[in-house]
Amino acid sequence: MKSAHDKQWVSSPIISRYDQNPILTAESVPFPSLLTFNAGVTKYLGKYVMVFRNDYGDADHKNIEGTNLGLAFSDDGIQWVVQSKPCLELSDHDILWINDPRLTVIDSRCYITFAIIARSGVRGGIAVTDDFENFEILYTSLPDNRNLVLFPEKIVDRFLRLERPFANYLRTDPGRFDIWISASPDIKHWGNHQLLLKATDIPFCNDKIGPGAPPVKTTKGWLQIFHSVDVDPERGKNGWEDVWNKRYMAGVCLMELDNPVKLRGFSKKPLLVPEEPYETSGGFRNNVIFPGGIILEETGEVKIYYGAADTVECLAFADVDHLAGLCLEGK
Repeated sequence: MKSAHDKQWVSSPIISRYDQNPILTAESVPFPSLLTFNAGVTKYLGKYVMVFRNDYGDADHKNIEGTNLGLAFSDDGIQWVVQSKPCLELSDHDILWINDPRLTVIDSRCYITFAIIARSGVRGGIAVTDDFENFEILYTSLPDNRNLVLFPEKIVDRFLRLERPFANYLRTDPGRFDIWISASPDIKHWGNHQLLLKATDIPFCNDKIGPGAPPVKTTKGWLQIFHSVDVDPERGKNGWEDVWNKRYMAGVCLMELDNPVKLRGFSKKPLLVPEEPYETSGGFRNNVIFPGGIILEETGEVKIYYGAADTVECLAFADVDHLAGLCLEGK
């Protein structure tokens, strides 16, 4: 059986990239910035809102010194105005920085999930804000967990989230990390963890998968864009680092509306594959597509926001029925 990197995967024909990608670069940021990517995007209080990962440091030596989260607003979801300062930074003796935010509106409040890079390990965090100036930290996980994304409504009186734990000790297939689902009465206490989607089930993966954008509700189920990783030892240097042999692609899955623990289906081929120059060259880590935001418009158009080459933020479009159809092919 061929591994994922042996096949020449291509992006799905149902996807179209915005023809003026990228939509956000470090040059658009009015405070120190080297890389702007892996953003969470939502609609809130009549505006499109983006919270993006902002890495800063020494451009001449390509040295990242830290990370914070930047904030941008838009009237159309395409043209963005970046605010004058970072919106969220965390730092203490253990926490080094935070990154990879996702945004979810629940009961008229905006929740932000993020990864915490700490001396004790990678953790997940959840905060809430009403104005993007004041944030209340509600929860931080144990190591090692990340890619926390919240469902936009309670189901059976419980908050739900997707996550990607990656503890390796005594695992029979080390490195093959999966997507899990868990529930909470208050967003602060989480339990009933269940395995949702296994990396070994994804034909275009030979390494790991993880939740991408928060799920959106459709007539056919909860639609979720995830990332999938394949490794090819022959890739060599593909970015700033001496060795980067991974490739990140995007896939899509569909969960039952009333019982999201039940998976209706998932795409057997990738949704987005690194193909464009801003995805495959000149970046911090080339060959990376990392979806973090999805907006379903009233027209049925889906805007998919993704980080490219761990360097810039980009946008792609699809029809919601076509996305659901990919998940249900062969059913």
